[in-house]
Amino acid sequence: MLFEYKAKNLTGETIEGIVEAINQISAIETLNRRELIIISLKESGNLPFWKRSLNLSFLDRIKSKDMVFLSRQLSVMISAGLPLVKALEILSRQTGKESLRKVMTSVSEDVRGGSRLSSAFAKYPDVFNDFYINMIRAGETAGKLDEVLKYLADEQEKTYDLMSKIKGAMIYPIFVLVAVTLVMILMMIFVIPKLTTILIESGVELPLATRILVATSDFFKNYIIFIILGAIVLFFLGRAFLKSKNGKAIWDRILLKLPVFGSLFQKIYLVRFTQSLSTLIVGGISLTSSLKIVSKVVGNTVYENLIRQSLIDVEEGRSISDAFIDAPGIPKMLPHLMSIGEQTGKMDEILDKIASFYAREVENILAKLVTLLEPMIIIFLALIVGGMVASVIMPMYKLASAI
Repeated sequence: MLFEYKAKNLTGETIEGIVEAINQISAIETLNRRELIIISLKESGNLPFWKRSLNLSFLDRIKSKDMVFLSRQLSVMISAGLPLVKALEILSRQTGKESLRKVMTSVSEDVRGGSRLSSAFAKYPDVFNDFYINMIRAGETAGKLDEVLKYLADEQEKTYDLMSKIKGAMIYPIFVLVAVTLVMILMMIFVIPKLTTILIESGVELPLATRILVATSDFFKNYIIFIILGAIVLFFLGRAFLKSKNGKAIWDRILLKLPVFGSLFQKIYLVRFTQSLSTLIVGGISLTSSLKIVSKVVGNTVYENLIRQSLIDVEEGRSISDAFIDAPGIPKMLPHLMSIGEQTGKMDEILDKIASFYAREVENILAKLVTLLEPMIIIFLALIVGGMVASVIMPMYKLASAI
């Protein structure tokens, strides 16, 4: 529940805000812990609608960039000798994102009340995944929380940089294709009918390409509302399908079998796997526990099942390199290098180098894709626009010749 409050702080300043709590008593306790003197406290739902806080959670979603910033700032403050509770309080005030501010305020209060940081984070699984929580727990146990937070921030930055490059490479072709699609639809509805009306009324025999263009234009003009509604329905049905267990499994298999892009996705998942496993091993997490955690964060059901099967093999006494040696979708290089890591006792370093290698491979594939996509898009546009122009000009030329 949300409660609107007006209170005075220790300096006598009157402040207003919103506090989230289970009930009014809990809200009062929360404000008291903040050393505020309550003047008024009302449930947000009882206020007039124009005074209620606008809750647009989809615009206030916590992103990976926010988590990188949080880990980095917390690491710096703790390394500087600042008490954990004070560091958390500063973070909760500094963040401009309301959803993250609420989470950090709650975490700060839990830690002030005696909870461990990992336990306080565990209350928000949508924000802090198993990987993050277990790394924090390992840092607390070893007394190296600042080092773990710094390492987490470094690894998150690597992941964030890689995903940013992937998204950046895809923005141009997606933007062009969407823009072209919209322009073509608008032309079909508003431009083509005016041009083809003259040809139809003239009685000249229309070529096949022109007849197809006219029929397509009529279809869009007469059924555009149904097309839009159908597209919306298909979008939500597709989204629901991909969120289902079977749907996600099917989609994940399709991704890995796509020409060109399949290799790209495979390497992205391998980067996640090796980088996450390396980080967990550095944090002192056991191999079996690390594999359980990594299977949940790799992001693809095919690799999730492979990792879970390897976990069973490891628990039965096999080495992790042997467990992966015949696994489909795992390059032969990976288990051989992991075997070297097992023999030398430097598994974390080997995995980190493998992750760096595949990250460079992803960047190289992206660079080649962008280079190839640009001329392909230009050729595609030329064919579409040229076909439309030819479909209109050919009958006009025939009409002019007849006159």
